[in-house]
Amino acid sequence: MLKLLSWRRHTVSSQTPISLSFSRPKSHHHNLLNQETLDQDSDPPFSPIKSHSPTSKSAPEHKKKEENNKPIEPTEKAQLPVHSDLPFDFQYSYSETNPMVKPISFREPRFSPFGPGRLDRKWTGYSAPVCAEVKNEVDLKEVQGSPLSEEEIEELVEKYGHDNCNSQINLGKGGVTHNMLDDIHNHWKRAEAVRIKCLGVPTLDMDNVIFHLEDKTSGKVISRRTNVLLLYRGRNYDPKQRPHIPLMLWKPLAPIYPRLVKNVADGLTFEETKEMRNRGLNSPPIMRLTRNGVYVSVMEKVREAFKLQEVVRIDCSGVDTSDCKKIGVKLRDMVPCVPLLFKNGQIVLWRGRKDENSNTVNQKSDT
Repeated sequence: MLKLLSWRRHTVSSQTPISLSFSRPKSHHHNLLNQETLDQDSDPPFSPIKSHSPTSKSAPEHKKKEENNKPIEPTEKAQLPVHSDLPFDFQYSYSETNPMVKPISFREPRFSPFGPGRLDRKWTGYSAPVCAEVKNEVDLKEVQGSPLSEEEIEELVEKYGHDNCNSQINLGKGGVTHNMLDDIHNHWKRAEAVRIKCLGVPTLDMDNVIFHLEDKTSGKVISRRTNVLLLYRGRNYDPKQRPHIPLMLWKPLAPIYPRLVKNVADGLTFEETKEMRNRGLNSPPIMRLTRNGVYVSVMEKVREAFKLQEVVRIDCSGVDTSDCKKIGVKLRDMVPCVPLLFKNGQIVLWRGRKDENSNTVNQKSDT
């Protein structure tokens, strides 16, 4: 008992100074001084003053509200709808659509991608036809002037043909799009020529790309290196008199076209088409295509393969499904040939029937 009492006395004696230290009385004046010194030490030297902060924030917000609530002037309303004198139908893509093939249905309501009431042309679902009043055709000879000499072409190629050129436009799977025409004229304000780098499906038919670029912009392609083009604006080009090109505000969904591959190919029975498809899938591919690649030599390789084989296969496992079908459509029209199958990124093509006399492909047009 004496040991326990001694231990308790020891603990009480050790705790008493701690309790006394916390229970020391402090004056109210002393507490205020300590708070002021702590605030001065913790406050950073460049902190903003609180008294001026609400007035500085409220002023610009009040001005922004006044600017947003300003009524629209009648001059802005009078500019709509926009009128354009360009003598061709407006489409999302000019090089990747065939105007001869009409769609059978649409994936969305036929709202104009130029905006409601912003263009004086009616949107049909895939194009905006030119009005009957517009008959102004641009004279290429007046814009281009006298033809360029070889020395002048070499100077333009050295100036704008290198990879680090600032005036460059990348042409992708959409081909020659409508908004690209405005980009070309914007580059022509500061540069005589524009470097256009083509990738993807449009490189299958570079002649078609060149035709639409020259036809829609009134320019001239002065240099062509595989998939790189140099588009010259012309000697008499005036940026102040450039045509007005209304821009598309969004990309319209592609309409639904007739089926590309039939269950039974023309000129074959059901068993023969099935045999051709199996033979094509089991044969080695003649080439492998990559996404956004350069397909300039694809058509020639397919034609050479058809001299030895009746059915060929192209491996497009790295290409999008939509691009794979576009490649098949272009090869059908350019080679020509009959597409038999699109499965798991594989394209199976049949060369068609051959006549003994003319040695040409007999093929019924699907359109």
